[in-house]
Amino acid sequence: MSQAIDAITLEVLRHAFVAVAEEMNANLIRTAYSPNIKERRDCSSALFDAAGELIAQAESIPVHLGAMPYSVAAAIRSAGQFSPGDVVVVNDPYAGGAHLPDITFVAPVFEGGALVAFVANRAHHADVGGKEPGSLAGDAVEIYQEGLRIPPVRLWRSGTVDDDLLNLILVNVRTPRERLGDLRAQYAGCRVGTERVHTLVARWGRGKLAAGMEEIKAYSERRMRAEIGRLPAGPFTFEDALDDDGVSDGPFAIRVAISVRGDRLVVDFTGSSRQAAGPINAVFAVTASATYYAVRAATDPTIPPNAGSYRPIEIVAPAGTVVNPLPPAAVVGGNLETSQRIVDVVLGALAEARPDRAIAACQGTMNNVAIGGVDPRTGGAYTLYETIAGGFGARPDKDGVDGVHSHMTNTLRVRRYELIGKSGGDGEYRGGLGIRRDIEAVGHSARVSLLTERRKSAPYGIRGGQPGAVGRNVRIRRDGSEEELPGKGSVILAPGEVVSVRTPGGGGCGDPKRRSRELRARDLREGRA
Repeated sequence: MSQAIDAITLEVLRHAFVAVAEEMNANLIRTAYSPNIKERRDCSSALFDAAGELIAQAESIPVHLGAMPYSVAAAIRSAGQFSPGDVVVVNDPYAGGAHLPDITFVAPVFEGGALVAFVANRAHHADVGGKEPGSLAGDAVEIYQEGLRIPPVRLWRSGTVDDDLLNLILVNVRTPRERLGDLRAQYAGCRVGTERVHTLVARWGRGKLAAGMEEIKAYSERRMRAEIGRLPAGPFTFEDALDDDGVSDGPFAIRVAISVRGDRLVVDFTGSSRQAAGPINAVFAVTASATYYAVRAATDPTIPPNAGSYRPIEIVAPAGTVVNPLPPAAVVGGNLETSQRIVDVVLGALAEARPDRAIAACQGTMNNVAIGGVDPRTGGAYTLYETIAGGFGARPDKDGVDGVHSHMTNTLRVRRYELIGKSGGDGEYRGGLGIRRDIEAVGHSARVSLLTERRKSAPYGIRGGQPGAVGRNVRIRRDGSEEELPGKGSVILAPGEVVSVRTPGGGGCGDPKRRSRELRARDLREGRA
């Protein structure tokens, strides 16, 4: 089956594979019901070869894409013999998933009776059950409190949906109509991917397609090994911490030592804290995903991301730690918050090896807010899930960006949405500003779940730059009085009360005394300093 592939054909095939993943994702977004997928675009799609190795991905959510190969591998192990029209669904973090709200679909693609590829997508559902609306329990102590746990199982078998299994899923969530719409959107995305692979086979033939997939992986592997070979030997070490776990005070340390061994990179998290009682534990797939993202960012982001680009990277994450927990540890925040801190420490360590690509710490949190209750207009349940932007870290040659997401809605009213002046770390180049977002419960009570970080430990600066401001969560009562809320946990808002989420700023870069007069004047003029 192996066929020689010339460079031009290979590049055409590579872009065709990426186009399959991008069109899958566009279809999923277009047909989804929930704002979380349709507007926040909290979903990802990818193409895999017949062995289940990543070939191409839609450039969307980094923490999804590095972890999705683990879900595909789990689906292949569990399903055994596939048939055309099968779709395996899984969200179990201990079977290749990330956290329970992320549901992954895996579908085989057959041509002429032969398995030629897999298509897969992952979407964050606004509710999958559990003790809190939005399945975001900041004080959960075991995975059973976080929602419905789905091992790899066929939801569609030979093209026919398993209505019993579908009903079992829908009866365990707060918003079944919305969930059904999003599940169908994921299925539609897989159908589009399958059709596009059929088109490629018809044009190129199974042999050339398979050979192209192998060569694309080999190409990325060669480029990544060359990048690693240019790095100093190390080891390069770094340490940072999570504030707390929502159950007990922290800090919870994440430590890394990165060593270059020829053309291989060893990323060792030995010395990180033991797994936490609360939900900040990151399963291995999440730790790997965050690590791959950070390494790619610090070396050459133009290397096509696929299984080949990850082969030279060895990850050591001791079992029973916050970066590789044992079940039934709670994990919802591992994907959301701990992944951010893993990126912080890997980039912090690689800053020594690649100072030209160094970056101060970004806000280091997704500032997760989930709100749920009963809509008085319909009498039905609603859930809202969102993440809130903050400050981007300063670079060696420019300021950080204000109010953006970094790395990895209704009977409510947004009362305030603005940048927070003076929240970026001072430096020759200033860190980006955080954001204040105030949400009011209108005419009814609402339960709010918070899962946030960097409320105690500030995003670090580099090269003498100052840290960014820490974030805050505040309840504003109807009389205007304020109550400080913890970084993780739940609170019930009475009608007219407001939850105010104030996100961290990014760290600064360089000695503040070296900041130019022009930039200082601009900071004062625009209220940034």
